Amino acid sequence: MVVIGLAGGIASGKSRVATEFAALGCVVVDYDGLAREALDVPEVRSMLEQWWGGGVIGEDGTVNRRAVAEIVFVDRGQRERLEGVVHPMVLDQGRHIIDQARRDGAPGVVVDAPLLFEAGLDEACDAVVFVDAQHQTRLERVTKKRGWAPEELDKRELTQISLVEKRRRSEFVVVNNQDKESLRRQVAEVFGRLRTRQGPDAG
Repeated sequence: MVVIGLAGGIASGKSRVATEFAALGCVVVDYDGLAREALDVPEVRSMLEQWWGGGVIGEDGTVNRRAVAEIVFVDRGQRERLEGVVHPMVLDQGRHIIDQARRDGAPGVVVDAPLLFEAGLDEACDAVVFVDAQHQTRLERVTKKRGWAPEELDKRELTQISLVEKRRRSEFVVVNNQDKESLRRQVAEVFGRLRTRQGPDAG
């Protein structure tokens, strides 16, 4: 089984690339989704409310992730405090999903994690794929789809490893320029190359 990490800028389309790998039979580990689930574990939710007050809990009783983001992306100490609670839970769940995929005989696993390198998740990957998208395209995505202020993109990316470094540490690059067919071909080519080098039994 080949383990593929995804890297790239915010809103570069890593989830879209993960979907294309899934169409080829890969199991996708969505660490962002796992982190969202971890925030609403009752014990974690209660802890956040104790730390930051009731403003981080929405009217529906779940964690208001936007309110949390406004705290942790301006205060590194608070961000590290949150990560210290959430990251171990997320990493444990991710390992469980990967182990299950291996037992099930999946041809590949895709590790879709915003902090792939920062969390050391790349070390468990056979290869990392950098998803390339223009800054303007990514800016349009976060302002239109996520409702972010324009400066929010750069502010959040400053908390991560630079795009230049992410690309340098990646073995493959796929360009996500809105051409779905081109992206599909690129992903299939990368997956084919990785499967071939796994050995004669990979196919």
